[in-house]
Amino acid sequence: QVQLVESGGGLVQAGGSLRLSCAATGRSFNNYRMAWFRQAPGKEREFVGSVGRLGDVTHYIDSVKGRFTISRDNAKNTLYLQMNSLKPEDTAVYYCAATADVLTRTPRGYEYWGQGTQVTVSS
Repeated sequence: QVQLVESGGGLVQAGGSLRLSCAATGRSFNNYRMAWFRQAPGKEREFVGSVGRLGDVTHYIDSVKGRFTISRDNAKNTLYLQMNSLKPEDTAVYYCAATADVLTRTPRGYEYWGQGTQVTVSS
């Protein structure tokens, strides 16, 4: 098993930046492929992006490409999401998730989840 704890959320003005972190404890972090999801009020949980076990392969949804960057530090057992040029529509609770299986954009494909961190972008 792996336990995930997100941090770094907060309130930021449009155009600003935030860096989210996801600290992992438990079994070997580098055995897991990782992803970030987000969920806005009244909406379904949405895939944001993912990263392979070595950090060399990443995928993003179109709406965040060029603005968000996913990275991981396996030595520190930590996943990151650097968010730049934030927009009000990025407002959501952001979750990190881990899977020992293949990467997918479906929430059901992830076995482990953090508790989420709120990101609010004001206009």
